[in-house]
Amino acid sequence: MKIQLVDGKHRDHLLPLTYTRPVAQIRCGILTIAEKYEKRGFEVGYGTEEYLENKFPSVAHDILVSGSVCPTDAFIQAITSLTPGQALIQDDQLLAFNGSNWTDTPSEIFPFNGVLNVIIRPWDIWIKNASEMNIDFDLLTKDRFSAPIDASNTVFGDRIFLEEGARVTASVLNATSGPIYLAQNTEVMEGSVVRGGLALGEHSVLKLGTKVYGATTLGPHCKVGGEINNSVIWGYSNKGHDGFIGNSAIGEWCNLGADTNNSNLKNNYDEVKAWSYVDGRFSKTGQQFCGLIMGDHSKTGINTMFNTGTVVGVSANIYGAGFPRNFIPSFTWGGPQGTMEYLIKKAIDTADRMMQRRGLQVDNVERAILEKVYADSAKYRK
Repeated sequence: MKIQLVDGKHRDHLLPLTYTRPVAQIRCGILTIAEKYEKRGFEVGYGTEEYLENKFPSVAHDILVSGSVCPTDAFIQAITSLTPGQALIQDDQLLAFNGSNWTDTPSEIFPFNGVLNVIIRPWDIWIKNASEMNIDFDLLTKDRFSAPIDASNTVFGDRIFLEEGARVTASVLNATSGPIYLAQNTEVMEGSVVRGGLALGEHSVLKLGTKVYGATTLGPHCKVGGEINNSVIWGYSNKGHDGFIGNSAIGEWCNLGADTNNSNLKNNYDEVKAWSYVDGRFSKTGQQFCGLIMGDHSKTGINTMFNTGTVVGVSANIYGAGFPRNFIPSFTWGGPQGTMEYLIKKAIDTADRMMQRRGLQVDNVERAILEKVYADSAKYRK
């Protein structure tokens, strides 16, 4: 069956993460939302922004589904049972529709009463990461056996799964609080202490003495060190040295310099506010713990500090002593002492050099996406 995963009205609330991807490419748990459907046998297309369509094409679909919905077995059964014209809703939110266009009026509406994880704000990514990690772990490991765990490790709990080629030596793996999943060709270096849940994507590395706790996901080709708590990093991003990142969502192709830290809790324990692209101002998150939200291709210099609830756009380059602003627009260069526009040519050159280190490049499709984000975000750099 072919499904179209539709951005819908949540897309703008999930900026800057959705500047460069559809909503369904958000990672939560072990997999992206789209991968959760693909692993269940669906062919997936995207109903997204026009400038993203060359990279994330649509399909001639059977069912339209909100790209924010992380599927469960009950939800899959419900959407595959829809006949033409029928729709599925929950809390007045459209979840799925057997029709041609998301905005058409359904002929018949059914409520879905099951429990779902729906990603509608950036902080949902880490809040719901533990729940999704357990679901994904069961999906990926059902009726399979883990590769052996080296005897040099100290192990607690049994929800630990190593794919072939995963290596972990002289480390602590504690899966009593959540599962630990190490994908193919990953490495956990000596002295690391992991308290699950943890999902380590293909070819990713935990460097010497890394401390991980609270459901944390690292996508493919990441290198992480220091201390990380309840955070999600998409892939191809590095936090290779000491420093703390907590309750955060960080995109692809980011690099955090040594001793980069974020605050995730205010000193007065008050509710955190964060920049809202929809409201055009700082808005209440409803969260006491809220760290860093960073778009793709952004970088930090050594010893960079981020205040609670900081939002960093795409292709920002932040450095300097002190706290930068809590909202750093896309294509910004500088820090607490002041910022300037990061010229698009220089930003693309930097992105291309980083991607070449992984055998990739900024092709015409990637270039067009970055140029569109540069244009669309210009109003925030004034």
